[in-house]
Amino acid sequence: MSGHSKWANIKRRKAKVDEQRGKVFTKLGREIIIAAKHGGPDPSGNMRLKMAIQKAKEANMPQDTITRAIQRGSGDIEGVSYEEVVYEGYGPSGVAVLINIATDNRNRTAGEIRHILSRNGGNLGESGCVSWMFNRRGLIVVPVEDAKLSEDDLMMLALEAGAEDMRTEEGSYEITSEPDDFETVRKALTDAGVQPAEAEITMIPQTTVEITNEEDALKVLRLMDLLEDHDDVQSVTANFEIPEQLMDALSGE
Repeated sequence: MSGHSKWANIKRRKAKVDEQRGKVFTKLGREIIIAAKHGGPDPSGNMRLKMAIQKAKEANMPQDTITRAIQRGSGDIEGVSYEEVVYEGYGPSGVAVLINIATDNRNRTAGEIRHILSRNGGNLGESGCVSWMFNRRGLIVVPVEDAKLSEDDLMMLALEAGAEDMRTEEGSYEITSEPDDFETVRKALTDAGVQPAEAEITMIPQTTVEITNEEDALKVLRLMDLLEDHDDVQSVTANFEIPEQLMDALSGE
């Protein structure tokens, strides 16, 4: 799950989704099935599967559930066949939205996603209409209080491991890398005792839309919630930013 590159703006939705453990398990299971289907059942040679299993374990998914998902993906046991689709569109305030889907009925899902967008100030666009605004990157987020290293030492460690950049954003360090270098950077950090709050390969916007009006912010966040709550949606990426003060107010902090 990733809204955009601002960790402070992700916290509200992350806390909400973490409460819905059954739905989280469903989405993680689908990712494992798809990863095993396309890259094989051995995580040592399938980085996508390795990352999916890691996320499942972090969410406390039972090992037998993980194993069955791998077996379904590899074809060892029968199960539903899922198709991956990326839908592109716009939300309120002109926010660009990428929606990653895993579905067993593409036509049904397309209609439902189109309905959610149109009822909430957005619209579904053509393929390629917003994807050019994003770059695929590894993203590792480390809260400042959990870094265990000074900012300079953390940056040196990350850069030496192959990271592209590290920025301080609203109480967190955001480390970016090329997708192929992501696992090396993540491992270097964890080996040094640094435990990321978030670590994933995601789409990071080249430019962002800043939303400073409370009404507009609520509309955007409601759309993000509705999309992420849909059973077939694996993740949503958007290019909005909400100032920390407004985000805290909306979260009741």
